[in-house]
Amino acid sequence: MSIKSDKWICRMAKDFKMIEPYEPRQIRHNDSGRIISYGVSSYGYDVRCANEFRVFTNINSGVVDPKCFSKESFVEIKGDVCIIPPNSFALAHTVEYFRIPRNILTICLGKSTYARCGIIVNVTPLEPEWEGQVTLEFSNTTPLPAKIYANEGVAQMLFLESDEICQVSYRDRQGKYQGQKGVTLPVT
Repeated sequence: MSIKSDKWICRMAKDFKMIEPYEPRQIRHNDSGRIISYGVSSYGYDVRCANEFRVFTNINSGVVDPKCFSKESFVEIKGDVCIIPPNSFALAHTVEYFRIPRNILTICLGKSTYARCGIIVNVTPLEPEWEGQVTLEFSNTTPLPAKIYANEGVAQMLFLESDEICQVSYRDRQGKYQGQKGVTLPVT
């Protein structure tokens, strides 16, 4: 297995629409000034968070059950900033839509800017032939409220190419999160 470079990512984004929209360079500033960077990097791609968030709340004194998850456990927020309460989490999704090739496994890691503030980004691997907007989970591990910024970088995708094609891809087994758009809650 080998990690893919910026040249490979650029070619795949242009020729196969692997990442849409695609930014071919690191963006560090916008009209408002300095931002948390996004776009292609040396060996990965820094994704942006869209402006739709679902912040976890236990207002109904529910139980978190992945087999029977209640959407009432979230408060929906739309805006340029999301405030995550202390020791809580929020869901969001990437601005970018991904189409992962059959011989690629994609790993997502949080950006150090957020990690150094106690904000952890969690995403499961993007499997071969998965496509969609990535649902992002932000955990605020601090005793203070934490901010997440929409339309700025939040995590880095690393693309690993296998020496051989997988026998069964995510598309082949008709994975339940195939083609997802927006924030997608657990599906059983």
